[in-house]
Amino acid sequence: MGEESPRWLCARDIAERVASGKLEAQRSIDGHLEAIGRLNGRLHAYIHVDHGARAAAGPWSGVTLAVKDTHPVAGMPWTYATPSWRDRRATEDAIPVTCARAAGMTVLGKTNLPELAAAIGTTNTLFPPTQNPWREGITPGGSSGGSAAAVAAGLATVAVGDDMGGSIRIPSSCCGVVGLRPSVDRVPHEMVDATGLSSRGPMGRTVADVRLLYATVTGASLEGNDVRRPYRIGFVDASPLAVDAPCREACRRAADALRATGHDVSAIAWDPQPVADGYMVVRRASVASFPAAPELLGPGVRQLAEDGRRLSALDYFKAFESATLSANRAVAQPLRTGFDFLLTPTLGMQPMEIENVPTFLGADWSRYTQFVLPVSFARVPAISIPAGLHEGLPVGVQLVGRMGGESDLLDLAEQLEAQPGFGFQRPPGLD
Repeated sequence: MGEESPRWLCARDIAERVASGKLEAQRSIDGHLEAIGRLNGRLHAYIHVDHGARAAAGPWSGVTLAVKDTHPVAGMPWTYATPSWRDRRATEDAIPVTCARAAGMTVLGKTNLPELAAAIGTTNTLFPPTQNPWREGITPGGSSGGSAAAVAAGLATVAVGDDMGGSIRIPSSCCGVVGLRPSVDRVPHEMVDATGLSSRGPMGRTVADVRLLYATVTGASLEGNDVRRPYRIGFVDASPLAVDAPCREACRRAADALRATGHDVSAIAWDPQPVADGYMVVRRASVASFPAAPELLGPGVRQLAEDGRRLSALDYFKAFESATLSANRAVAQPLRTGFDFLLTPTLGMQPMEIENVPTFLGADWSRYTQFVLPVSFARVPAISIPAGLHEGLPVGVQLVGRMGGESDLLDLAEQLEAQPGFGFQRPPGLD
């Protein structure tokens, strides 16, 4: 596929070319399907593809959408990557999918994830592991790893995922794309999340594409604003947990870039371990609430479910309260009292080989997720921005905004994305 292949175009460019007659909408769909046919056998981003996908009418006709397999899409598998739902098919669309279709977007298929979305890589017992488009054998992150890989490899214009403990931001950082975790409940959800932490959100190669999909599924304003006043931005320069040098350096480069554009950037304290300690209890309980006996689950989550069933209500509430209080001290309080935004590395560790991904809820998991997890418990919006490469693999930085402040957060993210060394780069060898 050439440089001007529709699969690498941003959503607005596709829509404008379709509207002006310079591009047939179906050519965009077919270009993505052709690339999926060539590359998905290697990347395993999709677990199901609609090979007969057709363009639809609407303002975003020709724009393609990849859907994480936690979201129902009528007539497609809806497995959550668990053996107990191996043969399940959805009978109706998730609300965000309905909104996207109404705007003219075309759903290409369902993307891979770890079982019950309970891991920070993308492996399970039903499907082959998703590969990072930047390097075979490297994790794409999780749990929305299939969605991030599809977008990074040009196998979809945009994608949707969900994020309880970092599941949009982690793979966005690993694959070098943009991923927004909105404030909780900003994107409609037809299912109940007992923890109240999970948030559905968009993923794309640019902030503009993420803004477009976010606006499409929420009804928010599509238009951004110029960042005209200096913001007060707190950034994390140190942590009690170890941080890989490339992750820390990316954050410092972002701080310098934001200072150069006129913002007031100063360091803040960060103590993520109490949040991780609480989440270890909360997440075990949420896995245990899945409507299947533990023996019907894959080995990766069976023990989590069994542990969760032994917890008491008091265990759960104490853990949730402790994690929330710690997150509010680290995230919500600075945003209320001294800062407009926070800046952190997205991850505490660089993408690693798939077999070396930290065990979910283990010691290295705490280090890996130390910047995304407190934000989840604070329930505020955050976005991961590509911040260049280290030894050929992506690294990301995280911007965190105030509750309900997605529009301002996207504006600032777009300003950072435009600075040298930031923004999407195309992985090699995918044309």
